[in-house]
Amino acid sequence: MNKPRLRPRAQRSASRRASGGQRQRIDPIKAEVIARYLLATSEETAATLMRTAFSPNIKERGDCSTAVFSATGDVIALAHRIPIHLGSMVGVVEEIRERFGGSRIRPGDMFVANDPYSGGGTHLPDITVAAPVFVGDDIVAFVANIAHHADVGGMVPGSEAANCTSIFQEGIRIPPVRIMNAGELDEDVLAIVLLNSRTPAERQGDLKAQFASNVVGIRSVQALYQRYGVEDTDATIAAYLDFTERRFVAAIDRLPSGVFEAQDALDGAKEGTLAAIRLKLEVGRGKLAFDFGGSDPQMESARNIPYRALLATIYTVAKCLLDPEVPANAGYYRAITVKAPLGSVVNPRVPAAVGCRSSSCAVLGDVIAAALTQALPAKALACSGPHHLMIVSGTDPRTEDYFVSVETVAGGMGARANRDGMDGVRVHASGSSNLPIEALEHTYPMRVERYALWEGSGGAGKYRGGMGVVRDYRMLGHDMVVTLAGERQNVRAQGMAGGSPGAAGMFVLDPDTARERQLGSAVTEMSLERGTVVRICTPAGGGYGDPGERAAASMERDVREDRRQYTMGEDSAPPLTQSPEVTGG
Repeated sequence: MNKPRLRPRAQRSASRRASGGQRQRIDPIKAEVIARYLLATSEETAATLMRTAFSPNIKERGDCSTAVFSATGDVIALAHRIPIHLGSMVGVVEEIRERFGGSRIRPGDMFVANDPYSGGGTHLPDITVAAPVFVGDDIVAFVANIAHHADVGGMVPGSEAANCTSIFQEGIRIPPVRIMNAGELDEDVLAIVLLNSRTPAERQGDLKAQFASNVVGIRSVQALYQRYGVEDTDATIAAYLDFTERRFVAAIDRLPSGVFEAQDALDGAKEGTLAAIRLKLEVGRGKLAFDFGGSDPQMESARNIPYRALLATIYTVAKCLLDPEVPANAGYYRAITVKAPLGSVVNPRVPAAVGCRSSSCAVLGDVIAAALTQALPAKALACSGPHHLMIVSGTDPRTEDYFVSVETVAGGMGARANRDGMDGVRVHASGSSNLPIEALEHTYPMRVERYALWEGSGGAGKYRGGMGVVRDYRMLGHDMVVTLAGERQNVRAQGMAGGSPGAAGMFVLDPDTARERQLGSAVTEMSLERGTVVRICTPAGGGYGDPGERAAASMERDVREDRRQYTMGEDSAPPLTQSPEVTGG
């Protein structure tokens, strides 16, 4: 058999594939059929992953993503799940190409990776599994999936803590390595991964679900190429990427040319300190140039944003604001350039910790949106409240098994120029759901005693900011410890055009008792006695416009639904009622 080879990288006008340099005519209907087929493939592989996964974090919260790539790493189709995962998967495909070329890759191979500094991801709990798709001797595409594993080692259970100062404290680092060899599982590589997890049985089950997901994707992509032929399919895909680029360029060209600046701040490495993200955006003809040159240096904290997470957030926010319906593929990335100084908070040097980059990317998304909406005021978006992280571990008295529970609780979206912000949602590059109460209580020794929208937390304005969420957990296990991390506990989500800021997030221990105390925005492996309650109040979105201009019908609805608005001082927060209404799982 001939050695397998990678097909050549598609050119910008890759539809020129007919002999003699003539442009090959592309049937637009077939192009749409192929594009939708590949998108359906990515959704099918995601469904396979979630249906076969072991951990609630994947099968219930959907903290996973899937995609189809060209042979050279261009995104062709991306399932509509978690945007920040895009950067992780793009990196691993490119690194596999560089490390292994074409001659060392065979049908049935799969590669595993998670390291942000060697092309494997954006933080260590996200493990990517990628596989080549062969037609004959040629690699025509890759399929890849990524799943957030509840524990991959490191200094704390759950492998995420804002107080980590080095990536070596965050867990096992895996460069792209072969874990499936011509269809045979490499037990040695798997054993290394499992040995570094506190919950190895769950890791094994989730990894096997990732393998199964890729098998489904490979079969589906092969069927497409066998139906239309390799050359015709490649040309059609390339033309579709070109179309995507043209459509996004047209959206950019509707913006006024100019330079627009924005900034915001992350919580710093020490409680009460800040780290600034500064952006200078240049809008030119058919181009968006993002320059983060004024941002602060990287921190000795896990709040740093690795470069590929930066790219994924930019791609997501730009798409949402300029043209939400533009296809989610690499075509529109061509119209975007990014500069971020190495060693900064948005492009840290190894071995900076990056575990909590997701909530940091929510603040980054606000900066990007603030710059873009200066050029696009009709789509203005006030700042939003990012999710908060809680990791609980200990022994389940029902089984005497050790467990690690990872959950992120949604915040509130900022108000827009024409409507209220959404309550209790993921913002910008985040996408997984809150864990349903029934699944949480069935799996872990915890009881959710309160789950409600935080009334009055949204910033006041002509349009109100989205409300955050209040969630109370009572600990019922043995030897339980908790790790907490959140953003916008010190810098609130600012309003826009006269709107008020949203409420800051909070972590509260034993609320409504004599022992009540508010915790900081970063708590690492704090011991909890049985019966302790931990309350999470997630930050809310800022309001838009003068509160005095709120429409009478909106105010009547606020009264009818008891949706209070507060114009809060710097140190105030909306009260929590004593008898909340539980909103369910």
